[in-house]
Amino acid sequence: MKASACHILVKSLKEAEKIKLLLDKGGNFQQLAKKHSICASAKKGGDLGEFRPGTMVKAFDNVVFKKDILTVHGPIKTKFGYHLIKTLYRS
Repeated sequence: MKASACHILVKSLKEAEKIKLLLDKGGNFQQLAKKHSICASAKKGGDLGEFRPGTMVKAFDNVVFKKDILTVHGPIKTKFGYHLIKTLYRS
């Protein structure tokens, strides 16, 4: 199995919740990722490309490989910060 996902990574729960509200109101995921994400993937609109289970930390994998696709999940806390995760596809 493999999947493709994009995410927005921020330091605080409060910031993640604010961005989630913007997304819920129709905000553009890629634009918000470029503006707010502290991950290097921000340059690509948060796109992490394709990966297999076990590549990412467990909490991240659980969302990407078990939750609905094309839905923004989070905030999800990991050792890196708080993620808003959108799985694009699984195959």
